[in-house]
Amino acid sequence: MNTIAALQGLVTAASLDGGPTAAELDAIEREMPVILADVELLDAQIMTLDRTPTQLDERRIRRARRKVMAARRDLTNRTAPVQAGGAA
Repeated sequence: MNTIAALQGLVTAASLDGGPTAAELDAIEREMPVILADVELLDAQIMTLDRTPTQLDERRIRRARRKVMAARRDLTNRTAPVQAGGAA
């Protein structure tokens, strides 16, 4: 039986040596509220997969959706460029 081997070395071998850069870690830190809100929404949705959602479940999902929207809005407002001269 013939073995299959790569004819070339890894193209991205150099980039795999290090971990995330400081800029990437800062970006993750900025997005952490959105990530946590998304996880909370997924948890609320997963709880209702195998049963009919109760009124409490529906409220929990609505609250989690509002939290996701607020976290995304806050992230967008923090990262949006500021326009000089009152331009909208």
